[in-house]
Amino acid sequence: MKKIHVIHENSEWTRHLTGRLDELDLPYEEWFLDQGTVDLTEAPPEGIFYNRISASSHTRNHRYAPELTESVLSWLERHDRKVLNGTRALRMEVSKVNQYMALNASGIRTPKTIAAVGKDQIIQAAEKLDKPSFITKHNRAGKGLGVQLFHSIESLKEYVYSDSFEEPLDGTTLIQEYIQSPDSSITRCEFIGGNFLYAVRVDTSEGFELCPADACQIEDLFCPAGEQEEVPKFQVIEGFDEAIIEEYQAFLRDNRIDIAGIEFIKDAAGVIYTYDVNTNTNYNKDAEAAAGQYGMLELAKYLGRELDKV
Repeated sequence: MKKIHVIHENSEWTRHLTGRLDELDLPYEEWFLDQGTVDLTEAPPEGIFYNRISASSHTRNHRYAPELTESVLSWLERHDRKVLNGTRALRMEVSKVNQYMALNASGIRTPKTIAAVGKDQIIQAAEKLDKPSFITKHNRAGKGLGVQLFHSIESLKEYVYSDSFEEPLDGTTLIQEYIQSPDSSITRCEFIGGNFLYAVRVDTSEGFELCPADACQIEDLFCPAGEQEEVPKFQVIEGFDEAIIEEYQAFLRDNRIDIAGIEFIKDAAGVIYTYDVNTNTNYNKDAEAAAGQYGMLELAKYLGRELDKV
């Protein structure tokens, strides 16, 4: 029997989807790819395959999950199976450099960024960037790994040459111009099947390391998803209709990305800078409940429609 195969390495982030698949009585199977084998001489099973592997898998001791997944996806694509968020999407998930180059190729503005390997090179990159404020981030990240704000080269040196320096998994640190939002917020646009679902305003006043999942722990910092506050961290924006949505949809089509959350920040002049493409997207339950829109439900329906086509 053909099924929906959900490829992932994080049950906490996937149970909301499987709950919706159960609710809709759709046949599915989870492929938990923290480790395993791929017999390249065999044909894959029938059905559709949805890739939810995250760039942050190594923080859950699943160091080689993306590499294993790329082998699996290549095998599936070779046999013409229907793969959602296939190898091209995975390569963007694990490399912000790949994201920015693809976004730029689609005419989408990103913050000025320099990639550096080596501590001395990080300092040189910041000097070349020549911005009063800048941030560092890991090229292969997820969960805001390595994101720190600096206002001087000296403060960067103190960090880079200290024991607290976070070595990126792939050795590549990005030095990026800091775009200041007038209201300390960013916007995350959600897409399913390449089509716009909704946009969420995210309050960044307490820091950069924010994710929309129902619960996520980032070292000693709690990601405040789902907290009850007077001003929620995550709010679905009613009637969101920015022109950037059409550009994002074209970008997703061009890069064969089916499901994604794309984040941007707007400066004081109203200029939009896109800085992250999340192909393993999550949704905030409180924001959705307030708006009456449910990402995982819509995603499950979409998977069901795609299954019917094969």
